[in-house]
Amino acid sequence: MTPKTANRFVRCTACGRLHWGAFGAAGLLLSDPARGVLLQRRAWWVHNGGTWALPGGALEVGETVREAAAREAWEEADVEKSAFRALSASVLDHQVWRYTTVLGVADSSLEAKVANQESAEMRWVEPEAVADLPLHRDFAVSWPLLRAQLGRELVLVVDAANVVGSRPDGWWRDRHGAAERLRDRLVKPAELGLPDPVAGLGAGPEWTWWPRVVLVVEGQARGVPPVPAVHVVPAETDGDSKIVEVTASARVRPDDHVVVVTADRGLRDRVTALGASVIGPGALLRHLDRYA
Repeated sequence: MTPKTANRFVRCTACGRLHWGAFGAAGLLLSDPARGVLLQRRAWWVHNGGTWALPGGALEVGETVREAAAREAWEEADVEKSAFRALSASVLDHQVWRYTTVLGVADSSLEAKVANQESAEMRWVEPEAVADLPLHRDFAVSWPLLRAQLGRELVLVVDAANVVGSRPDGWWRDRHGAAERLRDRLVKPAELGLPDPVAGLGAGPEWTWWPRVVLVVEGQARGVPPVPAVHVVPAETDGDSKIVEVTASARVRPDDHVVVVTADRGLRDRVTALGASVIGPGALLRHLDRYA
């Protein structure tokens, strides 16, 4: 029988310890270039009290990890979900129990504070000083991998003509409509996340990215409008040159990930010279087929 509440301990068969949350747990790791990362010192009476970790807690029934992390940050640190943007997530998998760290970037105006009795202190800490604190043991293990992706976003630049043209489904009869259908399909990875193995970044299968999606259209597809999750850029003349231009200016931070979706060999060479990665249309379309 499904437990009525998520708020209970789970005995882990992988490590033998107790973990909080019948359906797993999630926490929010916020970063700000000017202030560092937001950490929580846990109240003395909670599990692993007195250690430093992240605002977080048990997933409720039907809740996504992003929703859970945002809710816990609000309940424990007074962080409004409109004050940050989720970029990626990393899963610590104990088989019978999973902890997901959602990494996000905070607005500079965000002012966190102790919001309930589970927190003793909220503090912005420079990344190089985090390991000097008495950390929660699981957070201490995860921190080096989390720090490597801290604040980095994935920008997915999609060559619409090349991706649409990779499947002989009659797209040539309505190029504009085919580009619109691709745009609408790209909403799913933007909202639900793109697994790292699909993006080809090499961070590991435990990572998922909520990408900023840029769809570059040309020719008869130039009139395709954007939607909230997908930015559409029309190429006035040469589609390849517009993709190179978009790729060159895509990064907000120097170490952001940029992945271009195309099978055009010449374009691949031009964007990889700019430090971008490339995946083929087939890899993206196979992933999008999962949502059909």
